Amino acid sequence: MNINRRQVLLAGGAMGASALLAACSGGGDDTSAASSDKGGKPRKGGTLRIGALGRAGAITRDPHGTQGNESDYLILALVYDTLTVPGADPNTKPRLAASWEPSKDLKTWRFKLAEDAAFHDGSPVTADDVVWSLRRLRNTPSGAARLPGIKAENITADGKDTVVLVSDYANAELPPLTRLTTFVLKKGTSDKELAKAPGTGPFKLDRYRAGNARLVRNDQWYGGTVYLDAIEVTMFETPQAMANALLAGQIDVASNAGAVAARTAKSRKDVQVVRRPDDMSMPLVMRTADGPFADARVREAMRLVVDREAMVKQVLSGYGTVANDIMGTGDPGYAKDVPQRERDLAEAERLLSEAKFDLSKTYELVTTEDISGLAESATLFASQAREAGIKIKVVKQESGAFYEKTWLKGDLYTTYWGTNDSVVFFASKTLVSEAGQNEAGFADKKFDATYRKVIATADPKARAEVLKELQRIEYDRSGYLLWGMADGIDLAASKVRGLPELAGYGRVQLENVWLG
Repeated sequence: MNINRRQVLLAGGAMGASALLAACSGGGDDTSAASSDKGGKPRKGGTLRIGALGRAGAITRDPHGTQGNESDYLILALVYDTLTVPGADPNTKPRLAASWEPSKDLKTWRFKLAEDAAFHDGSPVTADDVVWSLRRLRNTPSGAARLPGIKAENITADGKDTVVLVSDYANAELPPLTRLTTFVLKKGTSDKELAKAPGTGPFKLDRYRAGNARLVRNDQWYGGTVYLDAIEVTMFETPQAMANALLAGQIDVASNAGAVAARTAKSRKDVQVVRRPDDMSMPLVMRTADGPFADARVREAMRLVVDREAMVKQVLSGYGTVANDIMGTGDPGYAKDVPQRERDLAEAERLLSEAKFDLSKTYELVTTEDISGLAESATLFASQAREAGIKIKVVKQESGAFYEKTWLKGDLYTTYWGTNDSVVFFASKTLVSEAGQNEAGFADKKFDATYRKVIATADPKARAEVLKELQRIEYDRSGYLLWGMADGIDLAASKVRGLPELAGYGRVQLENVWLG
């Protein structure tokens, strides 16, 4: 796993090239923390007790490692800062980088650091610290996916306050890449020092044990006022256990509790249900490189077999929306004019016959129980496919075995992305031929060329047209069957104010939370 399955924390939305090309600076209120604010003036004080999903076997303390647990990412994101953070409009806002500006050819980007940024030990953040951290990130196994097109040697400092990133190709979408995992450490931090390494974030680590942590307010944080005295993070292995703890008053927030918990809690006047629309995608992946689904006609038939409305209603309990096989539905440039696929069993059967698909065989659909609804989606799809004569056996794998044996390799499996990010985000991470997380083995020269054209186009109108072309190729030929988008759901005690409402990674921005 890289930017990944269990950490359903990616920020939603997408930023247009025209906005990215201007030097970006702060300003305006953070719009990510609105609906749970019931009024009143924010006040300092109190400890927020928050639950997050995780498993003991997947714990990591490395900010640049693979965060398989939501609980780990939450802790890291509160202690360490990234260069930029998710926002609502625009979706990429300053954090350690106060501003950024590209060269005319969109290959060289200069990030100027915030003036007062400092580590928790009081030492100032310098460009050398950032360069060292980004090179360390780039040199991890998933570094090429996290900073695509940026070689480690092309990350340099220009003075004490400016970091220069040079891309191998024109890339108008580079700043959003710095929102996710560009955590900054002090230059020279050893692996042994990671557990206690000072960060720059709104909270400082007080104590940590077995995935659980207590964080205290960083009164010297350069990013603004932090209201809470402390945050206590408790790791839970299942959404049900976490939701039960919330309902019993043992924690104040159950993060990403899911639709079942929302149904249970909606009648409770002492509990808030914070809903983030279209937060997570749970597509089926069909391998395009070889195997039984390599024929595009077969993949089209599979997409025509699914009853999307039934999937949303039964798997998501209605907490979601129908999707149309294009990843990145939150993108302002999402191609809404592409016809919505409807169930058509007769056409599916015709395509299968034309492709000489072997209906005598039983095909395995591999899934996990990593998140609520994932295994259920596989079971319901298998039932729907039988109506077209396709025999599918659902195979459940433990998470570790799934990522070792099936992910990136299997013929047919479920996956999930805790994001509703841009179309280009998914293209770069999972669809271009060289993508480090090319889940379907998709290699399409036309798609690759169109992707390069999209990210190299600065003019918004011209870019929008090319982006439509990119999505049409994905709609017609990719290995994704994206039947719906699930809402993200947090449960919170009534006293909690200012919880973030941004999808995915935006949910970890707790610096504006306060207790009424």
